[in-house]
Amino acid sequence: MSARRGSGPTMHDVGRLAEVSAMTVSRVLKNDPGVSESTRERVFAAVDRLGYRRNQTARSLRLGGSGMIGLVVTNLANPFYSRLALGVQEVATEYGFRMLLSNSAEQADREPALIDGLVDHQVEGLIVVPAGSRQQHLAGAMRHVPVVLAARPPAGLDTDCVLVEDFHGAREATACLLADGHTRIAFLGNPPALYTGAERLRGFWAAHEEVGVEPDHDLIRQGLVDAAAAERATLDLLARADRPAALFCTNNRISQGAIRALYKAGTTLPLAGFDDFDLADVLGLPLTVVSYDADEIGRQAARLLIDRLAHHDGVPPASRRVTVPTRVVRHGVPDGADGPDGATPEA
Repeated sequence: MSARRGSGPTMHDVGRLAEVSAMTVSRVLKNDPGVSESTRERVFAAVDRLGYRRNQTARSLRLGGSGMIGLVVTNLANPFYSRLALGVQEVATEYGFRMLLSNSAEQADREPALIDGLVDHQVEGLIVVPAGSRQQHLAGAMRHVPVVLAARPPAGLDTDCVLVEDFHGAREATACLLADGHTRIAFLGNPPALYTGAERLRGFWAAHEEVGVEPDHDLIRQGLVDAAAAERATLDLLARADRPAALFCTNNRISQGAIRALYKAGTTLPLAGFDDFDLADVLGLPLTVVSYDADEIGRQAARLLIDRLAHHDGVPPASRRVTVPTRVVRHGVPDGADGPDGATPEA
C-alpha cells in the first residue's frame, strides 16, 4: 500500500490497513472511549507500520478532493447564522477542510444557482439552510455530493439534518407567560411556510391547550420577515383597545422589532422570544428567551457531512436527525415568577 506521491500516509491509508473507516481512525487518535480496545490496537499498529504522523490531522478525509465544503445560509446578517457558520468552520478546520460560504438572502429562487455554483467549484459536500419548502434542486446536488440540512428538515429527501427543539422551546417559553397569569398573548411569527415558523406556532398553541386557554386568533401575526415588519405589527397590536398582555416572538429579529415598538409606544409588556441576543439581560424588560447553542448546530452538521465523506467508498450511513436542545432563560421577571419544569428567573 502506498500513499499519494508527495503527501505521506493518510488517515484513509491507516483505515484501510486497519480495516476501519477514516472516521474511526480519527476517533482512535482523539482517544474516543467508544472505540473498542481491539480496534484501537489495530489502528495504532497501522499508524506505526505506515509511519503516519498525527499532526497531519484529517486532511486525508479529502482523499484527493478539493478540500472544500460549501455552506448556504439564508441571512448572514442574522447572528444565528453567523454562529452556525463559525461552528461549521471549527469542525471543517479540525478535519483539514476549507469552507465556502453563500448567502441566499432568504430568497428561495436564488438558492438553486448558489448550490450549482458551489458544486461547480467542486466542493466535496454541502451544508444548507433551505430558504423555502421546495428542495428538488437539492436532490439534484445530491447526485454529485452529500448534502446535510441545518435548522430545517428535508422535504422529500433522504439526507441528514440538524434541528433545534423548536416546538419544545416555544411551548416552554409560552408556558412561562401563561404561568405568570398572562392569557392574552400575541404571536409574532415568521412566514408559516417555514418549518421554524410552523413548529414554533405549534408549540405556542400547545402551551395554551395544556392550561385550557384558547389563543386569540386576532392577536396572531405571521409572515414577519424582519425587525421593521415586527415593529409595525407590534405597534398595530398596541393600538388596539383590547391590546395583548404579553408577546411571543419566533426569532431574535422579531423580538428586537417588538422591543423597539414597545420603546416607541412608551410602554412595557412581558415578552418571550426564540433566540437569545446580546444585552437581553440589561434591557430592564420582563424577557423570557429560548436559548440554545447555534455554534453546535454548525458543528453537528459538519460532523455529519464529514462522516458521510468518510464513507464515500463504502456503504453510507442511514440518514440521521440530530436535535440541539433549548433552555428557557428569564430576565427581569417579578420575584417569585417561575416557569414550568423549574425554569428560574435570571434578573
